[in-house]
Amino acid sequence: MDKILHFFRPLITYNYNYPYWVLSVTILLAIVLGSFAVQLSIDTDLANLLPKNNPHVKALDELQETVGGETAMEVAIKSPSFEDNKRFAEDLIEKSLALYDEQHDRPFFERAEFRKETAFLRDNALYFATPGELNDIETYLKDEIQSAKEGANPFLVDFGEEEEEEDAEADEELQDFEQSYEDLIPPEYPVSPDSTVMVFKLYPTGSKSNLDYLRNMFASYDLLLGAMNPQSYNSEMEVRYGGRLKRHLSEIDSIMNDVFNSFASGISGVILLVMIYFFIKKYVNYRRGDSEGREHRFWEHLIRLPVPVLVIGLPLLVSLAWTFGITYFVLGTLNTMTSVLFVILFGMGIDYGIHFYARYIEFRSDGKPILDALQETYDNTGAAIVVSGLTTAFSLFVLIIARFRGFSEFGFIAGSGIILALFCMLFVMPSLLVLFERYNWMLLNVNRDSEQQKASLFTRFPMARSVVITGILIAIFVGAFSPRLGFQYDFGELEPEFPEYQAYNKFTSNVEQSSDRHNPAYILADNQQQVIEILKKIRHKMETDTTSPTIEDVEALPERFPPSEEGAREKLEEIARIRELLNDPFIRDQDDPQLDKLRRAAQTKSRLDIDQIPDYFKNQFVTKEGEIGNFVIVYPSVGLADGEQSIAFKDDIGEITLNSGETFYAASTSIIAAEMLDLMRSESPYMVGATFLMVFILMLFAFRSLRWAIIAMLPLLVGLLWLFGIMLLTGMMFNFYNLVVLPAILGIGEDNGVHLASRYREEGERSMWDVLSSTGQHITIGSLTTMLGFSGLLFTNHPGLQSLGAMAVIGIGMTLVAALTFLPALIQLLEERGWIRF
Repeated sequence: MDKILHFFRPLITYNYNYPYWVLSVTILLAIVLGSFAVQLSIDTDLANLLPKNNPHVKALDELQETVGGETAMEVAIKSPSFEDNKRFAEDLIEKSLALYDEQHDRPFFERAEFRKETAFLRDNALYFATPGELNDIETYLKDEIQSAKEGANPFLVDFGEEEEEEDAEADEELQDFEQSYEDLIPPEYPVSPDSTVMVFKLYPTGSKSNLDYLRNMFASYDLLLGAMNPQSYNSEMEVRYGGRLKRHLSEIDSIMNDVFNSFASGISGVILLVMIYFFIKKYVNYRRGDSEGREHRFWEHLIRLPVPVLVIGLPLLVSLAWTFGITYFVLGTLNTMTSVLFVILFGMGIDYGIHFYARYIEFRSDGKPILDALQETYDNTGAAIVVSGLTTAFSLFVLIIARFRGFSEFGFIAGSGIILALFCMLFVMPSLLVLFERYNWMLLNVNRDSEQQKASLFTRFPMARSVVITGILIAIFVGAFSPRLGFQYDFGELEPEFPEYQAYNKFTSNVEQSSDRHNPAYILADNQQQVIEILKKIRHKMETDTTSPTIEDVEALPERFPPSEEGAREKLEEIARIRELLNDPFIRDQDDPQLDKLRRAAQTKSRLDIDQIPDYFKNQFVTKEGEIGNFVIVYPSVGLADGEQSIAFKDDIGEITLNSGETFYAASTSIIAAEMLDLMRSESPYMVGATFLMVFILMLFAFRSLRWAIIAMLPLLVGLLWLFGIMLLTGMMFNFYNLVVLPAILGIGEDNGVHLASRYREEGERSMWDVLSSTGQHITIGSLTTMLGFSGLLFTNHPGLQSLGAMAVIGIGMTLVAALTFLPALIQLLEERGWIRF
């Protein structure tokens, strides 16, 4: 390490001789890269947090290319009059489709979905039934005929229970058809039961990832609604629009607002703390100096309050511009986790400037010339800064090897930011110090009695034995109960609430839907034979999995609409048999609504053409090219908001291998979320372990001593266990968001031990109290600035980001407390036993 530092030492002299050149070049480069950094957008798509070669991601991409994945904008109309709602909806749809996007030279919407022509489907419903459903209907009709025959037999003996069981089986078969019938044939109009709320959908021409397009679209729609004046149709009419498309934009805007607010609160706290600390430190040093050197009054010091922020903040901003400019070229976008890294890196990167600036003030107060003070600060504090910076950076770089891109991208950006901040503090900040000294903005006074004042009133750390024993006992107790630390699997608890979206859902909650089955997964095959084999595999899984079933139903679209002549003929023959049963003399004249429904549904006598099917229904059956899709739809029987159930569903149907050896993968956003959670859960222990190993190796490299490497790491280990203790006491759990910051806490928490151990070795035996009075202040301010940087996340609207901020603040706080109490007490005990070697 010393050789590396010595190699770059001439840069300090270059800063002293050519400060304007250094600043000009670095600021110019910051402006260039910063112009790209501001173009970074935030990608909230969960699929993009997984590796691009992940089979489920590839399956989802293929599915969207084949079937499409449009997200519609929903419009809800409410008034006491169904006819007024209908009239307004028809007029609004016409004007909506005419809305034009001047920026992209195209309409905002390509099509609308409103009234559904259901008569055709009701007349031909059995043609869209699956073979299993047709068999159930045939069995039901035979049972009905048998019951009618038995009812007409005056000599029949009623056996009671047997008849009830048969009736129950028949009712179950009929209910299965009824459910399928309702899924296939929705209401003609999507309205609430009392017909007061009506909903229609508009499909945009642009992508939901184009935020400018979405904002222009919603703004244009607001103007359209205002111009149409819904109250002119009905005085009580109320119109709202939204759905998941608007929620998507709200989520992006919410994250952007959170980033801005956390930046404003976190950075302002950091700036205020740095200004106050260095004002007090410099003024105290100034007053301790020779009375002949006190040429300036208090107010002259006061107006220079922003000087430390400028000296430290400008190099930090330069490093941030470099970091995110590089991010633009390497990654192109930020994700939900990395979107807050600007404020986090501000709090982390400023630490190195604090240590360098504080040590420089001390050397200048001892009477050293500017160049000597810069070089001695570099030689002494620079080593500790480099070691702590590299441990933090490399502990973050370890995350790059993770397949989960939430880890890898966080590690790349944060690690790069730390390296660049370290470089700017060591080799850019000296030029600012030179300029501020040259124009007399530092106001330092030589402390003539510095050597005498270095003698401390204390020679040992008080209550060292009690502090060490207490710390170890707490750590052992927490370690024993650490397996009880939980993981938050409920995605709903980690997502922000959007009142507008919730209000819209409540507004439309009573509108009838065509099906109550949600979150299906799709398995895309290459041909019809593969579809049939996949169906058999999944149905076998449903029949055999009786302990933890996650599959409610499975269907293939070709089963409902046979694409081949042979398949159509077989289905028509089955429908003909059902018509014969319906014409049986024993039930032909029965006045029964279920039989009437079946009679109407069994009218199909010839093969249907795809063009005969209504568009709203056809869209779910066909690909974007208009062909029958070769995909299987699997419906979950469990709530997929629960991460554990989501993972179980993915494990059941996520990968299907046929007898031929061909493997197919399920695709859906829920499958992606489960795969992401599963991957993160499996990689986290390895990431934390690799981070510990990297930190330990760097400690050995820096101190060249196993003993000192262990001593420097103890505040981190003890503080981490104290963090787990607080989590156990408060019920805080690990989750999808805060896990990513755990390796960062390891790197950041190690800084304190490195600085204290390095300074203690520099000062010598029985110097720990003096080290705490100097370097102890620096690490305290450095940790507090980092905590303030993270604390901005505590005030966001995003529960996941809040948990990330809370974990970081508590973790860094505990490692700081351990460094200021446990480490000095331990060193005191080791000194007394002669175990300390220099």
